[in-house]
Amino acid sequence: MTAWTLPAPAPVGDRPLRLGSKPVPAPAADEVRLRVTACGVCRTDLHLVEGDLAPRRPGVAPGHQVVGLVDRVGEHVDRFSVGDRVGIAWLRRTCGECRWCRAGAENLCPRSAYTGWDADGGFATYAVVPAAYAYRLPEGLADTQAAPLLCAGIIGYRALRRAELPPGGRLGIYGFGSSAHITAQVARASGAEVYVMTRGRDSQELARRLGAVWVGGPSDAPPRPLDSAIVFAPAGDLVPPALEALDRGGTLALAGIHMSAVPSLDYGRHLFLEKNVRSVTSNTRADGEALLRLAGRLSIEVHATSYPFDEVDRALEDLAGGRVSGSLVVTT
Repeated sequence: MTAWTLPAPAPVGDRPLRLGSKPVPAPAADEVRLRVTACGVCRTDLHLVEGDLAPRRPGVAPGHQVVGLVDRVGEHVDRFSVGDRVGIAWLRRTCGECRWCRAGAENLCPRSAYTGWDADGGFATYAVVPAAYAYRLPEGLADTQAAPLLCAGIIGYRALRRAELPPGGRLGIYGFGSSAHITAQVARASGAEVYVMTRGRDSQELARRLGAVWVGGPSDAPPRPLDSAIVFAPAGDLVPPALEALDRGGTLALAGIHMSAVPSLDYGRHLFLEKNVRSVTSNTRADGEALLRLAGRLSIEVHATSYPFDEVDRALEDLAGGRVSGSLVVTT
């Protein structure tokens, strides 16, 4: 198969990914193999390529928002058939035995494995995944619309849950990229008012088009206190203003897998009055199933820019440079 692989991390401007050939993977007994049709390009991919996430497998093919058609199933698989359209997300395996798995918190499993980090992902023409961790996709969504749901959508959904947004509440969103623009639509569908703090004229305009009641710059204070907030941008310096913008008892969720250093906090300004801070770690399969059901029911608009398969490196450079609003997707 053809795949983009990462021999060693480096700044994305140095183009560390290499396009070449790898053997087509054979699915194990509990796995399905997909012929990849689309793969979202995520900021986590950028963190992996540039070394913010320590490599776990030299020469891995990144990409973890994978859409494709099943072309082969393992002998123990009865959940999918050849020809089914299937999605692969970030979480690809957990132990099922630890106390976190038993408690329904498989996202915290210390033996979890991840697509495009521990195993080859969707920057390739074929991909395999345990059938138990694959997703059926809503009908009516093009592959390029479905792919970003598999990480940006799912992680945003979990962040929204962690932020404990009350019905009809005011939600602040810091950064308005792939995950945020999907999450804003889910929040608005529940009756929330959405306030967006982000840089870039295109991202600000997208936020307005998707129904934000107020849009400002990253360091601007929203005009009303927030019940909940989510920081999507990997910028720790946004944490203090986000906390300061919260109303009494409000909750801030931090949605990134990687974030720059968080400045020191003042207890009175940032944390007193029972303000809460919660990190977001990966997702459970239940999160994925719930988000995909919502996406099918709500007709979520995924604002996606597509790139041909041989331009994965350009897509990553555009993501790093903030040159594209919404989601980025590579098609094979």
